Amino acid sequence: MPIKIPNLLPATQILLDENIFVMTETRAITQDIRPLHILMLNLMPTKVATETQIARLIGNTPLQVELELLQTASHVSHHTSADHMLSFYKTFGDVKARRFDGMIITGAPVELLPFEEVEYWDELCEIMEWSKTHVTSCFHICWGAQAGLYYHFGIPKTKLKEKLFGVFEHKVDHKGSILFRGFDDRFWVPHSRYTTVSRELIEAEPRLKILSSSERAGVFVCSTDKGRQIFVTGHSEYDQYTLDAEYRRDASKGLDTAIPENYYPGDDPSREPVVRWRSCANLLYSNWLNYFVYQTTPYDIEQIK
Repeated sequence: MPIKIPNLLPATQILLDENIFVMTETRAITQDIRPLHILMLNLMPTKVATETQIARLIGNTPLQVELELLQTASHVSHHTSADHMLSFYKTFGDVKARRFDGMIITGAPVELLPFEEVEYWDELCEIMEWSKTHVTSCFHICWGAQAGLYYHFGIPKTKLKEKLFGVFEHKVDHKGSILFRGFDDRFWVPHSRYTTVSRELIEAEPRLKILSSSERAGVFVCSTDKGRQIFVTGHSEYDQYTLDAEYRRDASKGLDTAIPENYYPGDDPSREPVVRWRSCANLLYSNWLNYFVYQTTPYDIEQIK
């Protein structure tokens, strides 16, 4: 089944070119199907790239998904055109009276700031509190995961000695987790961050369970008991060239950024990056949509509580 996104969203043509099944609004209104309503709070500066990455993954399932895009009202995006934001994004005031089957909160390039110093922190806290009663399952990514762990459970982030940058091997810690059903014993995930969250602090919180981790990258996924809140520290949604673009951007600024690990063959940036996380990404999002959204959410979306 397809993902339903606005007709003119840039991601639409990109996904069609990749042979991803996309349903435009025009076609969707002719179908008598109750789609899953997924809200994405996009905190990344590269809005279009992130929209495409997430849409690609949630569109690769047997379920019909309707994706809506959310921005913060307390911060104006400086990297995406005002026309794009006006055309495709809502603010919290537009959606807070509604309920959603699932929600995705992305990462953001603000991890070195204390949470309370982030421009939109108060608004984000309001949205995260609202999600507890208006969303069946909330999927937090990278800084979004750190923010969620801090807000909901008081677990702080800590600064790493150096940037965690590259693609790292992971394992499933909780063998019975249906979020990782079908995963190989070892799989790979991209990471790009300067901060982390202590495994010991997560283990000390009885409401959380660690589902997957990496010896090099630390905790990858933890979750509340029934998956109402899922926290993902890595970027399985990244494209082939996302880390490459970050590396070249930093290098052009003269920053002492290390070559991303396990990414370029022979650690040679002149060679084509190797994608070894695509199957993991598709299965992770497919399992989330199926087991924690579709199988759990009520048919009458107004009954979500």
